[in-house]
Amino acid sequence: MTIKQIFLDMDGTLLNEQGTVSDDNRRTVADSVCSVTLVSARAPMEMQATIQQLALTSPQIAFNGGLIFDPQTRKTLVHHALDPKLSSNILTILAQKFPQVSVSCYDQADWYVERVDGGILHEQALTRQTPIVIQQTLAQFAQTHSLFKLMLIVDDTQTMQALKCQLDQSTGVINCQQAGNHYLEITSLRAQKAQGIMTLLESSELTLAEAAAFGDGHNDLPMLKVVGRSIAMGNAAPEVKAASQFVTLSNEDDGVAYGIKHYLD
Repeated sequence: MTIKQIFLDMDGTLLNEQGTVSDDNRRTVADSVCSVTLVSARAPMEMQATIQQLALTSPQIAFNGGLIFDPQTRKTLVHHALDPKLSSNILTILAQKFPQVSVSCYDQADWYVERVDGGILHEQALTRQTPIVIQQTLAQFAQTHSLFKLMLIVDDTQTMQALKCQLDQSTGVINCQQAGNHYLEITSLRAQKAQGIMTLLESSELTLAEAAAFGDGHNDLPMLKVVGRSIAMGNAAPEVKAASQFVTLSNEDDGVAYGIKHYLD
C-alpha cells in the first residue's frame, strides 16, 4: 500500500538532543510527497517553530492527541481538556506528597508554573519558551482554567515509581504517560495519539494502511500499532522497537530522513 500520510513524534524522533531539526531531516520531509503531521505531547506554541521550519500546512496534533489544530488559521479542530476539578485535585496531591517534583501546567496558549526550578530551566532551554509564573498555587489556578496537560519532571527512579503508583489510582480518568526517563505527562483520557491519527485520516478519507508513523517512546506505542507502516527510532525503548515493523537510525543520526528514504519509498 502506498503511504500518503506521515505522522512524526517530535522529541527523541524528529528533533535531535538540542531540540532542533537537522538539515537532512528538514530537506527530506520537505521533499516528501506525503502529507506530514507532527504528533507530540508538546503544546502548540512549542511546536510552532518546527511547523514553520518544515512549512507544514496540514492539521497538527498536540498534547498527545488532546488538541488537533490548523497551523495556518490556528483553528481548533479537536479539543480534549482535563476536567478542572480533577486537575486541581491531582495538583493538590502532588504539592502535598511530592513537593520536590517540578510541575508545569499548559492551556491552549500558555505554560504556567509556580516556581522556576532546575527542571523548568532545562525545559526552557529545550523548547525555547518561557513560562508564566503565577501568584497562586497551581491547584487553585486549575480550578478556573481549561488545562490540556500537567507535566512532571522527576530526577530519580524511586520518585518516578512512587508517582506512577500514586497516579495509578486515577487510572480510567486520566491518561498518564512516561516520556523518557524524567517526564510524566498527564492529559485527558480522551487524549490519545492513535485516536488523533484516526480522526485526521478519516477527515482526509485515508486508511490506516496508507499512514506511516515514527516514534521512540512508550506514548508512541498506540499510534505505531495502528498505522500501516511503523518505524521506531534507533534510540527508541526496546518495547517500541519490538512493536514496530522497522527500526531506523537514532534521532542524532537523522533517523527520520533515513526512514523516509528507505522504508516509505
